[in-house]
Amino acid sequence: MWIRQLLLGILGLSFGIAAAGGLFAFIVGLGVVSDLADRTQTADHILFYEDSIAMGGILGNVFMLFHVSIPGGGWIVPVFGLLSGIFVGCWAMALAEILNLFPILIRRVKIIKGIPWFILAMALGKGIGSCLFYFLKW
Repeated sequence: MWIRQLLLGILGLSFGIAAAGGLFAFIVGLGVVSDLADRTQTADHILFYEDSIAMGGILGNVFMLFHVSIPGGGWIVPVFGLLSGIFVGCWAMALAEILNLFPILIRRVKIIKGIPWFILAMALGKGIGSCLFYFLKW
Protein backbone atom coordinates (compact mmCIF):
# COMPACT_ATOMS: atom_id res chain seq x y z
CA MET A 1 0.00 0.00 0.00
CA TRP A 2 2.78 2.49 0.85
CA ILE A 3 4.57 1.70 -2.41
CA ARG A 4 1.47 2.76 -4.34
CA GLN A 5 1.23 6.02 -2.37
CA LEU A 6 4.93 6.70 -2.93
CA LEU A 7 4.58 6.04 -6.66
CA LEU A 8 1.52 8.32 -6.89
CA GLY A 9 3.38 11.05 -5.01
CA ILE A 10 6.39 10.83 -7.32
CA LEU A 11 4.19 10.85 -10.43
CA GLY A 12 2.14 13.79 -9.17
CA LEU A 13 5.27 15.77 -8.35
CA SER A 14 6.82 14.96 -11.73
CA PHE A 15 3.71 15.93 -13.67
CA GLY A 16 3.35 19.13 -11.66
CA ILE A 17 6.95 20.10 -12.34
CA ALA A 18 6.46 19.38 -16.05
CA ALA A 19 3.26 21.47 -16.24
CA ALA A 20 4.75 24.39 -14.28
CA GLY A 21 7.94 24.26 -16.34
CA GLY A 22 5.88 24.37 -19.51
CA LEU A 23 3.92 27.40 -18.30
CA PHE A 24 7.05 29.30 -17.26
CA ALA A 25 8.78 28.38 -20.52
CA PHE A 26 5.70 29.65 -22.39
CA ILE A 27 5.78 32.97 -20.53
CA VAL A 28 9.52 33.45 -21.06
CA GLY A 29 9.50 32.04 -24.59
CA LEU A 30 6.85 34.48 -25.78
CA GLY A 31 9.09 37.29 -24.66
CA VAL A 32 6.55 38.71 -22.24
CA VAL A 33 9.14 39.14 -19.50
CA SER A 34 11.76 40.71 -21.75
CA ASP A 35 9.15 42.98 -23.37
CA LEU A 36 7.90 44.13 -19.96
CA ALA A 37 11.50 44.76 -18.83
CA ASP A 38 12.16 46.68 -22.04
CA ARG A 39 9.08 48.86 -21.60
CA THR A 40 9.94 49.66 -17.99
CA GLN A 41 13.64 50.13 -18.88
CA THR A 42 14.75 47.60 -16.25
CA ALA A 43 16.38 45.03 -18.54
CA ASP A 44 19.26 44.53 -16.11
CA HIS A 45 16.81 42.85 -13.69
CA ILE A 46 15.40 40.29 -16.15
CA LEU A 47 16.82 37.27 -14.27
CA PHE A 48 15.17 38.58 -11.10
CA TYR A 49 11.85 38.84 -12.95
CA GLU A 50 12.10 35.27 -14.21
CA ASP A 51 13.08 33.97 -10.76
CA SER A 52 10.19 35.90 -9.20
CA ILE A 53 7.70 34.38 -11.63
CA ALA A 54 8.97 30.88 -10.87
CA MET A 55 9.02 31.48 -7.11
CA GLY A 56 5.50 32.92 -7.22
CA GLY A 57 4.24 29.79 -8.97
CA ILE A 58 6.03 27.51 -6.53
CA LEU A 59 4.89 29.36 -3.40
CA GLY A 60 1.35 29.68 -4.73
CA ASN A 61 1.17 25.91 -5.23
CA VAL A 62 2.66 25.20 -1.80
CA PHE A 63 0.21 27.58 -0.09
CA MET A 64 -2.72 26.08 -1.95
CA LEU A 65 -1.69 22.47 -1.44
CA PHE A 66 -0.80 22.63 2.25
CA HIS A 67 -3.27 25.38 3.29
CA VAL A 68 -0.52 27.52 4.78
CA SER A 69 -1.87 30.17 7.14
CA ILE A 70 -0.16 33.55 6.87
CA PRO A 71 -0.25 35.73 10.00
CA GLY A 72 -1.61 39.19 9.33
CA GLY A 73 -3.57 37.93 6.34
CA GLY A 74 -6.24 40.59 6.82
CA TRP A 75 -4.06 43.25 5.21
CA ILE A 76 -1.82 40.96 3.12
CA VAL A 77 -4.68 39.49 1.07
CA PRO A 78 -5.80 42.81 -0.49
CA VAL A 79 -2.19 43.75 -1.27
CA PHE A 80 -1.61 40.33 -2.81
CA GLY A 81 -4.81 40.64 -4.83
CA LEU A 82 -3.79 44.07 -6.13
CA LEU A 83 -0.31 42.90 -7.10
CA SER A 84 -1.70 39.74 -8.69
CA GLY A 85 -4.17 41.78 -10.69
CA ILE A 86 -1.41 44.09 -11.91
CA PHE A 87 0.69 41.08 -12.92
CA VAL A 88 -2.15 39.38 -14.79
CA GLY A 89 -3.12 42.64 -16.49
CA CYS A 90 0.45 43.31 -17.62
CA TRP A 91 0.82 39.73 -18.79
CA ALA A 92 -2.43 39.86 -20.76
CA MET A 93 -1.57 43.20 -22.36
CA ALA A 94 1.94 42.03 -23.25
CA LEU A 95 0.57 38.82 -24.72
CA ALA A 96 -1.99 40.74 -26.75
CA GLU A 97 0.73 43.07 -27.99
CA ILE A 98 2.99 40.20 -28.97
CA LEU A 99 0.17 38.60 -30.93
CA ASN A 100 -0.46 41.96 -32.67
CA LEU A 101 -4.01 42.07 -31.38
CA PHE A 102 -4.27 45.83 -31.09
CA PRO A 103 -2.95 46.78 -34.55
CA ILE A 104 -5.35 44.30 -36.16
CA LEU A 105 -8.31 45.45 -34.04
CA ILE A 106 -7.57 49.14 -34.62
CA ARG A 107 -7.26 48.59 -38.38
CA ARG A 108 -10.50 46.58 -38.58
CA VAL A 109 -12.55 48.98 -36.44
CA LYS A 110 -10.89 51.95 -38.19
CA ILE A 111 -9.97 53.83 -35.04
CA ILE A 112 -7.83 56.82 -36.00
CA LYS A 113 -7.90 59.05 -32.93
CA GLY A 114 -8.12 58.24 -29.25
CA ILE A 115 -6.20 54.95 -29.21
CA PRO A 116 -4.87 55.56 -25.65
CA TRP A 117 -8.44 56.25 -24.51
CA PHE A 118 -9.62 53.05 -26.16
CA ILE A 119 -6.97 51.00 -24.32
CA LEU A 120 -7.75 52.79 -21.04
CA ALA A 121 -11.46 52.04 -21.50
CA MET A 122 -10.69 48.34 -22.01
CA ALA A 123 -8.53 48.28 -18.87
CA LEU A 124 -11.17 50.09 -16.79
CA GLY A 125 -13.88 47.79 -18.12
CA LYS A 126 -11.88 44.75 -17.08
CA GLY A 127 -11.21 46.25 -13.65
CA ILE A 128 -14.84 47.20 -13.05
CA GLY A 129 -15.99 43.79 -14.27
CA SER A 130 -13.60 42.09 -11.85
CA CYS A 131 -14.80 44.24 -8.96
CA LEU A 132 -18.43 43.46 -9.77
CA PHE A 133 -17.63 39.75 -9.96
CA TYR A 134 -15.84 39.64 -6.61
CA PHE A 135 -17.84 42.15 -4.58
CA LEU A 136 -21.40 41.49 -5.66
CA LYS A 137 -23.14 38.30 -4.66
CA TRP A 138 -25.00 37.09 -7.74
